[in-house]
Amino acid sequence: MPPDGIDEFAPRLAFFFNCHNNVFQEIAKFRAVRRMWARIVRERFGSESERSQMIRFHTQTGGVTLQAQQPEVNIIRVALQGFAAVSGGTQSLHTNGFDEALALPTERSARIALRTQQVIAHESGAADTVDPFAGSYFVESLTDEVEERGWELMDKVAQLGGSVEALEFIQREIEESALSYHERYREGQDIVVGVNEYVTDTVDDVDILKVDPEAERRQKERLAAFKANRDHDAVAVRLEQLREAARGEVNLLGPIKDALRDRASIGEVCNAMRDVFGEYRGGAFF
Repeated sequence: MPPDGIDEFAPRLAFFFNCHNNVFQEIAKFRAVRRMWARIVRERFGSESERSQMIRFHTQTGGVTLQAQQPEVNIIRVALQGFAAVSGGTQSLHTNGFDEALALPTERSARIALRTQQVIAHESGAADTVDPFAGSYFVESLTDEVEERGWELMDKVAQLGGSVEALEFIQREIEESALSYHERYREGQDIVVGVNEYVTDTVDDVDILKVDPEAERRQKERLAAFKANRDHDAVAVRLEQLREAARGEVNLLGPIKDALRDRASIGEVCNAMRDVFGEYRGGAFF
């Protein structure tokens, strides 16, 4: 049976955000999101449950902020981002490895990323109170500003007919933001330590992860064994049903679940949807 209202399922919803380098702006961003979510579910959807009005979200430190130059400086960036996310109210956190601008993280860089979280949790005090920057004039004013701009963007999306109809507008906003960031960096308005300021001629010697070819061979063997031990006709039927669903307006979760249950691989499921939707490449689908 369908749920009776927003409070039947809102406490199970969760969101995913990135966190970047400006500590106070990021704290304000998360605080603004918490305010906006509470207002949306309360005023628009009639929520009466406090649990529904408390947004649940995971945060990952911003991969785009990682630099290949002087990569160990990324440890500091990740620590600041993690601190900002916790101070802003995240309930789940992923901290990037300092070498991820170069390769997949090594065991050492992954351990440092984990220890970063643990220092924030146990030593920084950021996790000891739900909203440690509440009442700060600077953070409160930033929160107000971010929230105001957020409502303006949501109103614009609503005027365009909703998220699906506003995809081009949303994409354009993202591209303009990225271009603006690049121009500020190129002109030196924004300093990126070790990249456009405080540059050295020394190349840091950082060990990067090199995947053992033997591991690749073993994985291919496992995949081949997995595919051999299944009903190929059933898989083909499920994948075609997924394509048919993608061509229409059916919720794809059911067909995806059915395909996986009959032992289609994740790659096969993704390829079936690519057959219908194409693949986005810099402004167009192919």
